[in-house]
Amino acid sequence: MSLLLALLIAAAPQRELKVCADPNNLPFSNKAGEGFENKLVDIIAKDLDAKVTYVWWAQRRGNVRETLNAGLCDLIPGVGPTLEMLGTTRPYYRSTYVSVVRAGRGLDIASFDDPRLKTSRIGVQLVGDDGANSPPAHALARRGITGNVRGYMIYGDYGAPAPQEEIVRAVADGEVDVAFVWGPVAGYFAQRQKVPLTLTPVTPAFDGPQLPMLFDVSAGIRKADRSLKREVEEILLRRAPEIRALLLSYGLPVPTP
Repeated sequence: MSLLLALLIAAAPQRELKVCADPNNLPFSNKAGEGFENKLVDIIAKDLDAKVTYVWWAQRRGNVRETLNAGLCDLIPGVGPTLEMLGTTRPYYRSTYVSVVRAGRGLDIASFDDPRLKTSRIGVQLVGDDGANSPPAHALARRGITGNVRGYMIYGDYGAPAPQEEIVRAVADGEVDVAFVWGPVAGYFAQRQKVPLTLTPVTPAFDGPQLPMLFDVSAGIRKADRSLKREVEEILLRRAPEIRALLLSYGLPVPTP
């Protein structure tokens, strides 16, 4: 290699990977880089030999249009693979809603048809400021179980360091007997409570044809950026064992591949 070529290579700017992520959304991401999506981004960036630059944006309705599709970033982790406004990658994990109860109380509940739900205090996640309901909330309402149900906003108190923890903490504190929670949130925060909690995947995976409890999760890339999508998908496939180990370390209930 000539000296000139070596100098040109040394002077070449490092590749930059701009990532849109929520600054306060554990276990997924935060500004301190403590979320599993932060760690996933690190894996991708290392493989690309790229420097990560974050564009911090609260994960709210319209955030994809206002960030990725507005050209502010190149990638958003943690999106549904069927999101039509994006060029989504192959899923890098699948998880499910779970029931969360205090361990040792004999209240392990897997089905929305469990008769004990009629007399239990139940917590469910509500999605968005408009009070839209999560799949478990719809499943309970279909069975007429509403009077003993308490809703917890997914976004919670955004001024708190872990806004999504509230519903899991409510089980640990005895505010509710059972809560139906998205698996990654339940698994991560259950490990951090003062009492042991038991997580049970809800069954069946589909409560009727239009109400899934099991979801795939992908990374989002602009539709036109086919080259980056191809690169990221190759990394997700090549580093799959490492990524699975990462997810399990955060307590995510992920099915065995």
